[in-house]
Amino acid sequence: MTDVYTTVQGFVGTDVDYRDGNGAPARATFRLASTPRYFDASQGAWRDQETLWFTVKAWRALASNVSSSVRKGEPVVVHGRMKSHTWRDDRDEERSRLEIEAISVGHDLSRGTSAFLRKQPPASADHMQRPDQTQNRDQPRHETAASPGGAPATEVPGWPPLVAAGERPGASREAAKT
Repeated sequence: MTDVYTTVQGFVGTDVDYRDGNGAPARATFRLASTPRYFDASQGAWRDQETLWFTVKAWRALASNVSSSVRKGEPVVVHGRMKSHTWRDDRDEERSRLEIEAISVGHDLSRGTSAFLRKQPPASADHMQRPDQTQNRDQPRHETAASPGGAPATEVPGWPPLVAAGERPGASREAAKT
């Protein structure tokens, strides 16, 4: 079967449900409301069409980033595989919903501004080097809080500050300390 890819612009309709553990990959889900609009020339006004609701599922690193960045009510753009999920409810009636398995999720910048903060990748044995063994020895290293893997994360001058897992980008670390 061929996958159907789509891009949907809308508003986050629920809090993000983030689950990580028991050996399963991290997963984040939320509901997305999209209301198409059109200009009714005979009335000289914009009209809303019926609101479409989607269940958005994000996996692994995207799930963690969605959980840290997206909040109910915010405008987002979601790109991913669209599927229809059908089941029978308690009354044996057939129900269905549209789902998008997200490949990318971002704030809709036509409706506001956003700040991007790069997350530090988890440390692994391949990436653990002494400072004098790094490729660019001229760059000063600034140690920050430990990364999820337990190794210290390194901020690079001129780059945005690193974001700890679960920390909301744009939140001031100094404000959190006070």
